[in-house]
Amino acid sequence: MRIVFIITLFISSYVSAETLYQFNIEQQAADKALTLFAQQANTTLLFPIELAERETANDLQGEFSLALGIVKLLEGTGLYPVNEQDGSISVRAIRYIEFQPKNIKISDDFAANGNATYIEKIAIVGSRFPPRSVIDSPVPLDILSIEEFTRQGSSDFNSMLATLIPSFNVNDQPINDASMLVRPSNLRGMASDHTLILINGKRRHRSAAITFLGGGLSDGSQGVDLSTIPASSVKQIEVLRNGAAAQYGSDAIAGVINFVLNDDDQGGRIETRVGSYRQGDGELLQMQSHVGLSLNKRGFAHFSAEYKQQAGTSNSVQREDAKALISAGNLAVTDPAQIWGIPTIHYDVKFATNLAYQLNEVDEFYTFANVAQRKIEGGFYFRNPQTRKGVFDGGLDGNGIPHLLVADMDGVGQGISCPIVNLLDDNVLDDADYALIADKTTPVGQNCFAFNEIFPGGFTPQFGGIMSDAALVSGLKGQTQTNWSYDISLGLGYSEIDYSISQTVNPSLGNLSPTTFSPGLAAQYERNFNIDLFKPFKLADDFILNVATGAEWRRETYRQQAGDLASYAIGEFAFDPLTGLSQGFSVGSNGFPGYGPKSVGSWQRGNWAIYGDVEMHMSQAFLFGLAIRYENFSDFGDNLDGKISLLKPINDKYSLRGSISTGFKAPTVGQSNVVNVTTAYAPQGLEDQATLPPTHPISVQLGATPLQPEKSTNLSFGVVSEPYENLYITLDYFNIELKDRISTTSPLRLSDEDMQTLLDAGVTEASNYGSAKFFTNDFDSTTQGLDLVMHYDTHWFDIRTRVIFSYNWTDTQVNNVNLYPQTDIDGSVVMKSNLSPQRIKMIEDNLPQHRANFSFEQTFQRFSSYFRLNYYSAFYEDHLNAAAGYDINAGAELTLDVDFSYYLTTAFRLSLGAKNLFDNRADINPYAHIAGSVYPTTSPIGLSGGFYYLRGIAEF
Repeated sequence: MRIVFIITLFISSYVSAETLYQFNIEQQAADKALTLFAQQANTTLLFPIELAERETANDLQGEFSLALGIVKLLEGTGLYPVNEQDGSISVRAIRYIEFQPKNIKISDDFAANGNATYIEKIAIVGSRFPPRSVIDSPVPLDILSIEEFTRQGSSDFNSMLATLIPSFNVNDQPINDASMLVRPSNLRGMASDHTLILINGKRRHRSAAITFLGGGLSDGSQGVDLSTIPASSVKQIEVLRNGAAAQYGSDAIAGVINFVLNDDDQGGRIETRVGSYRQGDGELLQMQSHVGLSLNKRGFAHFSAEYKQQAGTSNSVQREDAKALISAGNLAVTDPAQIWGIPTIHYDVKFATNLAYQLNEVDEFYTFANVAQRKIEGGFYFRNPQTRKGVFDGGLDGNGIPHLLVADMDGVGQGISCPIVNLLDDNVLDDADYALIADKTTPVGQNCFAFNEIFPGGFTPQFGGIMSDAALVSGLKGQTQTNWSYDISLGLGYSEIDYSISQTVNPSLGNLSPTTFSPGLAAQYERNFNIDLFKPFKLADDFILNVATGAEWRRETYRQQAGDLASYAIGEFAFDPLTGLSQGFSVGSNGFPGYGPKSVGSWQRGNWAIYGDVEMHMSQAFLFGLAIRYENFSDFGDNLDGKISLLKPINDKYSLRGSISTGFKAPTVGQSNVVNVTTAYAPQGLEDQATLPPTHPISVQLGATPLQPEKSTNLSFGVVSEPYENLYITLDYFNIELKDRISTTSPLRLSDEDMQTLLDAGVTEASNYGSAKFFTNDFDSTTQGLDLVMHYDTHWFDIRTRVIFSYNWTDTQVNNVNLYPQTDIDGSVVMKSNLSPQRIKMIEDNLPQHRANFSFEQTFQRFSSYFRLNYYSAFYEDHLNAAAGYDINAGAELTLDVDFSYYLTTAFRLSLGAKNLFDNRADINPYAHIAGSVYPTTSPIGLSGGFYYLRGIAEF
């Protein structure tokens, strides 16, 4: 059998066969001639590339219909055109024309009949010129069909990509604030916002979620929320593993991922998936559907919908402090007191549409859009009913004895006094002094209050939110009278997170505090306007120059909206303005204080860019690309980037390729302006940590300066080989030098002098925070690695077989850490790095340096099987991000995924599968007693083990 390529230069025209087209194609190799035919006719062709490379097509000059033109072009060759049922034209080898599968409906790129031909994919990402395949690209490129993408146990985009692409990593983010709601992902060891996301080649808006706690590597990043894209709407996924800021602008440092939406004008699919983890939790229900419609044979409209809900999981043991409470007689403590696992998805609804309509022979209107909303909820850290500061723990008395925090309702020193309740053991509930304040029938009990009365066993806040997302892109593309292809588009994007927190309190409100809060809302708006132009110039028989140019305008807005009053109110038990005394209770909804008046606002930034991009095809033996892009931002100025790429065939089996480019990532509007307070572990235990803008007075006091863009130099070179028929191998080395990386600082404690300076300046909120963080251009890094991909299609005993092996090695080293003024123990000011050694090691070693996937797929008549072996090398974790000596050096892991499918009829099949079939788990966490997590929380294989599922798929 022969490899077949889909050449899609534009959306299919859907005009009648009688329409005449002007062709100007000279006699040449059939693969080149067919590419020109598709371009000049503005249509789609399917043809066998390997045969076409060996055939010589005829000269075709003048006006012809599609049917007559392609017959004349291929007359006398071993190729023959075939009219498909949908009206399109495909090209096949003459000896295979008679083959037509009768009994089984072919699904996607892997037919259910063993004699079918494999369809290779073509990508548009990475080049603004005619699309190319993996082996024709001068830069590393992965192309995934939707079938191989969805044929796995994972049900969210990040995990699905991570399963198939070794250089793409993602892990669970339990108890990590916004990271739990929108998980950050990492391509080639970079942060999540170092990868540019495109939909149909157009920039996708970023999420409103900023990952304040991102496992070290992604701390402070603000990337795209991939989970808002319905998998059912996607036709294929193109992953460019190469710097591309000179082509696409900010963020494309690690690479680009382009999601190509389904453009079928007929048929559709309905799929239902159910599953659960081996341990019996995490039950999943997912329903997907999509349908394509023809628009009077001049266009298409494709609609997709998806619904998902999934229960949370628990991989927890009882914390030792909770055990001590229970042993002392406090039976109100839950077991386990704290849950580690995936959060609960109450609902996740997504809709998408992709539409195009041919206005005339050369101009086309297109639009695509999607809306999504989901509700997620997960747990926070356990609040010990005797040690949680600001809620239960009142500090030490004059004799160094800890005592319970008790609210004096009529004011300190006024009226009835409250007894001092010393914390002499692990159960204050049986203390006689506590009994006095808990007895509400007495004057003392009516005047005194402790939160142990509401939460006798402590509490674990439940944090979540409703994430809403919408995007719309509309445009017009076609060809001018001077044969310039144009594409004009306008894109709108919106992301919103409406946070919620329950089973907690605002301690400063005392007994009047609610236990459920709406802490506020964060939103991201983006508007993009693009003009792109392209034209090929034939300078000689063996010299073609493709020229592209264009301009882009973008405006980004980040907004924070206030939460309900109770979520941020400063109650009388925090500070009494009449007496000037504080009773020591913390302010705001505990765990995630609401956005108050000083935190809310709307901040904007505009930028515009122009670019030029050329590719020179100097005969079939050389391809040279050059791109340059100038961009200007309203908040920090301008930027200029360039890229050079090269593909040089050595012979008919081997080619060399390489590229060198500069890149940048602009600081996001959110990073420059966000205000957030979260509860996190520190060496001294739980504390409230504020993340503040670098321009905030507290940040300035701690040494902050305004943010500047990150700058990168990206080098890549490798070899592409087709040593045998249906086998290709690519091996690429990459090196990314990234300067002025943006991250949040480690928590910086405010000295007494800092505190007094800020209070004297009127910054009263300084006294509310145990420590503060801010975004900063913190350090430089060097990331290098290797990508190896081997792909082989064959027949074994008439069984269609595909074997894929992929391997990635990535190594990151932190360089040139910036220093900041900090107050030493003796009161002197010294210059120190805010990055702890543990945080640096997390950036360097938290992701496995070595990853490999081996997949084996077979299809015979009605049955197909899929096996994928996944390898992850050892990794490091600073458990709880505490920098407190909880270092974990976990070993390598191996998992096996399987999927078996069977066609019950020509249009319905069942799939039974498993992700991590043998329920492999990461090494046991040696610090499980600290916070209750059985396994390292950043394990690359997750916390919950094997997941087993059943899919029912109906096609029509």
